[in-house]
Amino acid sequence: MLFIVLLLIIGDALAISSPIQPFTTYRYSTELEPDIADLWWTVDIDANEITFELHMKTTGWIALGISPGGGMKGADIGVGWVDNMGKVHFQDRYASDFTVPIIDNTTSNWLAQRGRESDGWTAIQFKRLLDTCDPMDVSIISGTNIVIYAYGLTDPVGDINYHQGRRGSRMIPLQSYANPPLEKKFTDLDYFEFRMNNDVVPVNDTTYYCRVFKAPAEYPIKRHAIAHKTLIDPNNIDLVHHLVFFACDPRAKFDDNNLPHGVRDEHYRELSACFTGTSTIWAVGGEPLVEFPEEAGYPVSGDFASKYYMLEMHYNNPKLTPNRRDNSGIRFYIGKELRQYDIGYISFGTVVNTLALAIPPNMERFNVDSYCPSGFSKGDEFATRCVYNTMNKNTVTLGGERTTEEMCFHQLTYYPSQDNLGACFTLNHPDAWHAISNRALTTSNYTELVDWINKIEWTPTLAAQWQEFYNNASRLVSYNGRAETLDVLPKYKDLPIKSCQT
Repeated sequence: MLFIVLLLIIGDALAISSPIQPFTTYRYSTELEPDIADLWWTVDIDANEITFELHMKTTGWIALGISPGGGMKGADIGVGWVDNMGKVHFQDRYASDFTVPIIDNTTSNWLAQRGRESDGWTAIQFKRLLDTCDPMDVSIISGTNIVIYAYGLTDPVGDINYHQGRRGSRMIPLQSYANPPLEKKFTDLDYFEFRMNNDVVPVNDTTYYCRVFKAPAEYPIKRHAIAHKTLIDPNNIDLVHHLVFFACDPRAKFDDNNLPHGVRDEHYRELSACFTGTSTIWAVGGEPLVEFPEEAGYPVSGDFASKYYMLEMHYNNPKLTPNRRDNSGIRFYIGKELRQYDIGYISFGTVVNTLALAIPPNMERFNVDSYCPSGFSKGDEFATRCVYNTMNKNTVTLGGERTTEEMCFHQLTYYPSQDNLGACFTLNHPDAWHAISNRALTTSNYTELVDWINKIEWTPTLAAQWQEFYNNASRLVSYNGRAETLDVLPKYKDLPIKSCQT
């Protein structure tokens, strides 16, 4: 039996940096940005209401919003400030495009409760309904919400001024957040770190950079890591998009005095033995600290098969800034005793190319389903779905590794760990693409298909037909070194979408 653990990437409550005491006690809290922005909140399901308290290091305006797709367009935003007389001003705004959000004059659903300024910080408590039934609002649903925030340096005179780079976003399950562990509970434990070594970030907009590490020698017998923390170099918060930690194939052999590192595509052959064992992942929007269930741990050293590990960093450098060096990495806290089970990881979703993902623009909801048959794990079938909102896009979004492209990837943590459970990925079968495009292609040569897709003039009718194509196309699924064709995907009944309750 597999115990699947959906580990939320959660933060360290000790990181709260605001000098202002919150107005009340809240159920949840998180640091949105170190030494810049902190957020508290409590959800009242019975009242269909959520209460926030936002603290930001400014005496100007501050803003918190819920975004359907991660950007400004379509976001529902509350903007507030405290004037020189101590009066709180608060506005319900809506971002119809990549411009200053307009004031929602239909109804005001972001309601200020109180606020104050102190020590160069502004704190405002406010609330809103989870579902307002207002077309200019975004519902706060169960599951993950995209929270955006921004601030200005001064109070508005007339309309709010542009925030420039003073903004950010986070992926937070507002209704089901897991309160973070206090990192001080791990202070008496051994730990080891794998970090970049002051590596130079190339002057490219997108770079995948890898570094191989030898398993820590100080543990001659197997030990269990009971928690890990992602360590993002504070100088490179703007550069690091995500990192992936791999356990290399047990048969991998390296020169311990010259372990490989560098741009992935330039060293792919010598690094290939490490891409088979994805362990853990951190991405922008996640917080760093993860603690495992008390009965399971991640095995390291001793008789554990993997003797080498690898970090893969995705750097996003759209400004092509030179001479940036990085020391990001990951820390593992070692438990004092072995636990009952070893942690394992499974990856699902699609491969990362156009054969898997081509998402029309201006779609409020576009579904991409993946399926893994029982041959992967005897007696088990896995079905996953990625849901995309492209209301902020005017062109098609293709699958790929750049920040401007998309992925569909699900990482599950489970125990006890089992052999041959690593990854199971799907893509639309080349025959299905040939049927819709009338173009011959293979899984490695699809330039003509990309050109064809990029030239499509999208209409609502065509986008709906594209969704039907994705729903019904045959799939090519790969797992455990084998490939299998699925003529149709099994049909699963969707959970009902709750209608707005006025």
